[in-house]
Amino acid sequence: MKYWLIAVMICSGLLTFSQNDSAPNSYVDVNYFSGTIALHNNDILHLITGHPEGMILSWNKKTFGEEAWQQRFNFPDYGASFIYQDLKNEVLGENYGLYAHYNFYFFKRKVMFRIGQGIAYNTNPYDKVENHKNIAFGSHLLSSTYVMLNYKKERIFDRIGLQGGLSLVHYSNANVKAPNTSVNSMTLNLGVTYSLDEEEAEYIDNLTDEKFTERIKYNIAFRSGINQSDIIGSGQFPFYILSAYADKRLSHVSAIQFGADVFFSNFLKELIYYQSVSFPELNVSGDEDYKRVGLFVGHELFINKMSIESQIGYYVYYPFDFEGRTYLRIGLKRYFGKKFFGAITLKSHGAKAEAVEFGVGVRL
Repeated sequence: MKYWLIAVMICSGLLTFSQNDSAPNSYVDVNYFSGTIALHNNDILHLITGHPEGMILSWNKKTFGEEAWQQRFNFPDYGASFIYQDLKNEVLGENYGLYAHYNFYFFKRKVMFRIGQGIAYNTNPYDKVENHKNIAFGSHLLSSTYVMLNYKKERIFDRIGLQGGLSLVHYSNANVKAPNTSVNSMTLNLGVTYSLDEEEAEYIDNLTDEKFTERIKYNIAFRSGINQSDIIGSGQFPFYILSAYADKRLSHVSAIQFGADVFFSNFLKELIYYQSVSFPELNVSGDEDYKRVGLFVGHELFINKMSIESQIGYYVYYPFDFEGRTYLRIGLKRYFGKKFFGAITLKSHGAKAEAVEFGVGVRL
């Protein structure tokens, strides 16, 4: 019954879109997927009891090269997605997610790679009384990322096309609240596309991409948020991060970075105290400093006003051992003018997330 309801909603949406001329050069796609939950952590073995399945409904806006970045990236699409997923385990419940995404094309536009980032709602998170077995999701709201790699053929039958391939869907609350072992679903997907225009516009291919560099720029960023240690019930605490780094633009789309972070992670205060009184064998005195300092190198991929930032760092000041000296950061930046930016990034130690960081900064 649930899938029939979704199908009716999709058909209604297609009819509405097809009569709407305010969104030219766009299309919708509907995908069914089914697969398995990846065993990335032995602690979630009891949660893998079936083959999760669901549907992905997306609206996509095509680009045809009116702006230079569209030609540089082979005319990508951008759009919004909705995902419903049944995790096939009553402990895990169901997830409903909303995403923004990009579609990138390869091999004469026959292969599509999509990456989407958004927020999901879980129907049955951890509760110490009612649902103590759900160690994957500690909260209703989750950060979620999904990727698709599809073979795609549009307009096979009038406006209708087909696509199929692989999808990976990730859910985690990034230690905003424990527990948080997260879930990764590896799936096969099959879908249909429906073009909302009778004919497509012509692609513009007039880019003369001359060599482009900039002098070294200097950045200052402030990031914050809330998080919690892996100790359930230890409390949520704010954190603050100051970052200073230099970047060198190598081309229209690429820059390298080098800089330093200073971390004020208040959850570590509680963790240090907890370990000092509960686990004397760990030799934690309780007087250890909760602050950390790291050096990092990074890369920034410029798309349009958006960019993708990735960094790897190493703690040079590390008075308390927590998840190792190496850390990673990946996320999205949005520029406002030429100097100011906002960012949402994920900081982790390997596959272990520490925090979702909300940041603002200036590039001088």
